[in-house]
Amino acid sequence: MCGRFTSLTPPEELAALFSAEIVTPEESSTPQYGEVSVTPNYNVAPSTAIQVVARSADGQRKLGRMTWGLIPTWAKERRGSGHINARAETISEKPSFRSSAAHKRCLIPMDGYYEWRTVLNQSTGVQPTSKEPKRAVYVARADGRPMAVAGLWSTWRPGSDEPSLRTCCVITTAANPSLSLVHDRMPVVLEEEDWSVWLGDGDLGGDGAVPAALSLLMPAEDEVLSMIDVGPLVNSVRNNSPDLIQAVVR
Repeated sequence: MCGRFTSLTPPEELAALFSAEIVTPEESSTPQYGEVSVTPNYNVAPSTAIQVVARSADGQRKLGRMTWGLIPTWAKERRGSGHINARAETISEKPSFRSSAAHKRCLIPMDGYYEWRTVLNQSTGVQPTSKEPKRAVYVARADGRPMAVAGLWSTWRPGSDEPSLRTCCVITTAANPSLSLVHDRMPVVLEEEDWSVWLGDGDLGGDGAVPAALSLLMPAEDEVLSMIDVGPLVNSVRNNSPDLIQAVVR
């Protein structure tokens, strides 16, 4: 699962990393994208407008903003934060995701994400009860580069007289051995050589495009990611500072 993450890398650096064009102010007035944010965010929560790399109608990679929490095109109303995550195993089957899986795939840049784990009582070796708070960990790439997390996006119109809203979600898969000690799910982190296949660069819907893209939805190798214990500040969305990702000693 992925419910909070950090967005720290400036948009100019992300655009260079992903070979993408930053959405211009003129383009941001259209329903597809919003202007990118230049403010570091250490506590990105659902319903936030986040930076996303997607292929435009003319086949160009664009870096812009979409709301985190996918709302299917056919939805009559917005419920809560929408779908913040989608399971890799079922995105081709679930009505909420299958159209996006075929035609609207994206990359969501993250500098790291948070997860929460239960820990054994050091004196008794007993798992804490569900009422006891879990401890936060911060997961990032071991090489220090931003993650490229596989995502889906969709267009939703609240009403005939209201503008369309572009929304997106993170795709998760079974956790690798290291992260399975924290949670049984993890975001799908794609390597650079797979970005073109996932985004469908140069492809207008060939028969092999979707199966090739979906075959990439695997857990990252253990050595790709590293994690540290962090404090409880991330538990409140009001907290947003570098202190959130400072390692703590348990």
